[in-house]
Amino acid sequence: MAIDFTLTNAQRDLQSNARAFAERMLAPIASKLDRILDPWESFLASREAYREMARAGFTKCFIPTEFSGLGFSMIDIAIAAEELTRIDVNVPTTLLATGLGLQPIIQRGTSEQKRRFLPDFVNDNDGNLLAAFAFTDVGGGANYDSNEPSTGIQTIARREGDQWVINGQKHYTTNGTGWDKTGAHLYTVVCRTDRNQPADESLAVIAVPGNLPGVEVVDVYDKLGHRATVTPAVNFQNVRVPVDNLIGRPGIEGKRVIAGAFSWTAALIGAACVGVMRAAFEFALEFARRERRLGAVPVIEHQNVGFMLADIKIRIEEARYLTWKACHYLESTGGRGDELAIMTKVRCSELAVETVYDAMRLVGVESYTKFTPLERLMRDAMVFPLYDGGNQGVRRRQLHEIFMKPGYHSMLAATGEAPPWE
Repeated sequence: MAIDFTLTNAQRDLQSNARAFAERMLAPIASKLDRILDPWESFLASREAYREMARAGFTKCFIPTEFSGLGFSMIDIAIAAEELTRIDVNVPTTLLATGLGLQPIIQRGTSEQKRRFLPDFVNDNDGNLLAAFAFTDVGGGANYDSNEPSTGIQTIARREGDQWVINGQKHYTTNGTGWDKTGAHLYTVVCRTDRNQPADESLAVIAVPGNLPGVEVVDVYDKLGHRATVTPAVNFQNVRVPVDNLIGRPGIEGKRVIAGAFSWTAALIGAACVGVMRAAFEFALEFARRERRLGAVPVIEHQNVGFMLADIKIRIEEARYLTWKACHYLESTGGRGDELAIMTKVRCSELAVETVYDAMRLVGVESYTKFTPLERLMRDAMVFPLYDGGNQGVRRRQLHEIFMKPGYHSMLAATGEAPPWE
């Protein structure tokens, strides 16, 4: 059958195991993580759950089997991510951020680079190691690929003999602290190899071990939501790495390395959005079944409440199947079919905010207090349209550029046909 959304037995087991893990390890700490005032202490409080996630094998799920990882498909990861984020968004985000940090190597790295960098993470059975994608400069990230040399990424890698010397300041570098605030185990750093050349000639991604001299964590940002997800500022000052740490070639290929990593995470953010939406729906549904609000019958028997619940459930199903289709299309086209992944990030993130707010409207003013999980879910959902390539600054522009490519037609994604461009 060409089109089939039926889960395999293995996927059902994965779903069940992820759900059980979330209930056992994440449910007891979800509220606690959110209420710790210091963002660093909140992140540290998630450490034991992440350790158990590593022991359960989740941290090696995105590493290919040829390098002794579990080699999960993107749909498999999405199925697990939905169950985890339904309970807590923080610990799964730490996991997916490590996956994002490794994607440039997994997708575009040489065999030698994969053999050099991936085994540490495969053998890390206690979740001691974190990877980070160091993308956003302190000046922003929306115009990272500008072809005006004086603009765009300002982190510069200068070649000196057989080394790159990297200087720049990054922020919102999820996982960039590591667990001890001395740095992630590995960064993949977005930079330019020539300050005087445009992005099409100089944009690059370089693998940087976090224990090198010149790597410095300078701040841990406090945030409205995702309290236990660590997003520090990291400076790179005269950091020296071998020239063969460059992933791909500078310029157009460097842009593809970045786009590939962001397409992977764009599709999977859809699953995180579904998880948060499910949590909001399930709370609102139980509230409506139980509460009368001084009336004669439970509020679910009122048509306006039933209609709101119907609208919320429709959005959840829409978001889930868009996510699955995006994961399948991206993977089946070898990363070339990124249109749906980008759409997933935009659509699901905005649906998540809309959905949680509607659940709050259904419950009423109590939802604005910490007596319910909805205020936390709203704060967690609000960042989805803003991070990982903001919907306005990056993602819609990506779609616009796809529409303008020669050979584009509107049925490419629907039919599963790979785009006629690289």
